[in-house]
Amino acid sequence: MRECSYWLFKSEPSGYAFQDLLNEDNHTAEWDGVRNYAARNYLRDQVKLGDKVFFYHSNIKSPAIVGTAVVVREGYPDFTAWDTTSEHPDPKSTPANPIWFMVDIKADDFLSNEVTLTQIKSTVGLENTSLLKRARLSVHPVTREEWTIILALSKRKQSC
Repeated sequence: MRECSYWLFKSEPSGYAFQDLLNEDNHTAEWDGVRNYAARNYLRDQVKLGDKVFFYHSNIKSPAIVGTAVVVREGYPDFTAWDTTSEHPDPKSTPANPIWFMVDIKADDFLSNEVTLTQIKSTVGLENTSLLKRARLSVHPVTREEWTIILALSKRKQSC
């Protein structure tokens, strides 16, 4: 049996907040609109069913990990790319030749305590996290050790 992997997905709360995910039917939604090839490759090739996700609020005064989610559907073509009315269309992507991919995630819960970017930067064991090395990506791999450290910072128990 495959061991789960860990990820950090970034979203601006003014566009899509963790509370929005909690408000969805069954607390589940597609993670669409990713328009970076490295992040797309993670979604298409590496993010798998059952993987754990940190939900990170970005582009705010105090960016932070605010909740957790689980992947409930593996990568599939991001149909918002060929929807001209979507917030992020790409005319080069078509149903016959999709360029962009998405996954579905289901909200788990808010963290007891948000884990801020400042905390991440100053915590031993997190100095090499992808979030700090490749900050512009919207999808980041997280090691098991990083996952455990961040959950400890949030006062949340380990899962998976």
